Amino acid sequence: MQEERNVLIESARIARGDIKPLDKFDAKAFDALIFPGGFGAAKNLSTVAFDGPNATVNPQVEKAVKDMIAFKKPIGALCISPAFIAKIIGSGVEVTIGSDEGTAGAINAMGGKHVVTTHGEVTIDKKFNVFTTPCYMLDATILDIEQGATNIVNAMMETMN
Repeated sequence: MQEERNVLIESARIARGDIKPLDKFDAKAFDALIFPGGFGAAKNLSTVAFDGPNATVNPQVEKAVKDMIAFKKPIGALCISPAFIAKIIGSGVEVTIGSDEGTAGAINAMGGKHVVTTHGEVTIDKKFNVFTTPCYMLDATILDIEQGATNIVNAMMETMN
């Protein structure tokens, strides 16, 4: 598209709330962090969509993830966003994007460890407190997406009790 878009304005419209820039993120003020995924995550939060294992990650996203790890707070990543989580953390962090061999190979090349899963399954890396589920990385219905999103939130909530 030729038009200029503002992610903060669009996020505020979708969330119907007060959206702040990521450079204002303070891990101490939040219980968890969730990345919903989608093409925006693969091209705006990182360059995974274009560069695969050679991707870069938005420095503010990287800082937010590392800060949450430092505070031992849960991080959720759905759809394609586990790929940039693997890029940030490396160190064999276990994540899933389902079963796509190309993306799984990129995750492994970035230092992560891909786990093959299907609809609704959540991979939990206890060392880094990272929770991932494939969503639309598989051929999915909206009910499959709901199941994955619900399961990941429930799994994260269990660790916060």
